[in-house]
Amino acid sequence: MTVHFVGAGPGAADLLTLRAVALLNVADVCVYAGTYLDHAVLSHCPEGVQLVDTQDLDLDQIIARIVNAHAAGLEVVRLCSGDPSVYSALHEQARRLDAHGVPWDVTPGVPAYAAAAARLGAELTVPEVVQSVVLTRTQARSTAMPDGEALAGFAATGATLVLHLAITRTRALAAELAESYGADCPVAVVGNASRPTEVVLRGTLGDIADQVEAAGLRQAAVILVGKALAEDVRGGESYLYDPARDRSAKRGVQT
Repeated sequence: MTVHFVGAGPGAADLLTLRAVALLNVADVCVYAGTYLDHAVLSHCPEGVQLVDTQDLDLDQIIARIVNAHAAGLEVVRLCSGDPSVYSALHEQARRLDAHGVPWDVTPGVPAYAAAAARLGAELTVPEVVQSVVLTRTQARSTAMPDGEALAGFAATGATLVLHLAITRTRALAAELAESYGADCPVAVVGNASRPTEVVLRGTLGDIADQVEAAGLRQAAVILVGKALAEDVRGGESYLYDPARDRSAKRGVQT
């Protein structure tokens, strides 16, 4: 048996991948974080599945549940919010499973920032406006940020900035980012992206904190900052589709 780390997407059950649904369909044990999951996702599990909500468990307790289930020959799915490659604790869980000799694999999911961008109808990389996206977070009561990953350094690039796990610090962050982006820089905040309780706020670095506080957002929200978030953004044209571009090499034409 292999333990499956499965991206649960941003929350909505209909944003699960086909592979994720197939794995849930045959799960004997499903381990998930109830705080960030639309419970409709669990409807894909079979009758009689053992559901383990991790919101009150520490990492060692979670791993013990998974290892014991694996030892009993049970099919285990470990649901991860969004995509397992970003802020999922995949690394430390996989390291512990390796120590126990438990095989595992990963199924990707729709990340929260992608669901947020979709809700906004926004491309985060607009030609001739911005071509880079930085996914990051800030440090409060959490793991220390590595040296060299200061927010000011990322902001100095002018890239589209996506902040996770930072909604409770919106006011301080907006003030800090305004030094590089300007107070009139477009900002969007999407809470509970794709879920029935979804909240969408649009504004600038100068006023977004007031909106966040008025909406009472405290968790499960991403903050997107940058010129690409302007509702009237006008970029250039992608060279990929330029009619003047030579496409003979792609067709395998010899010249």
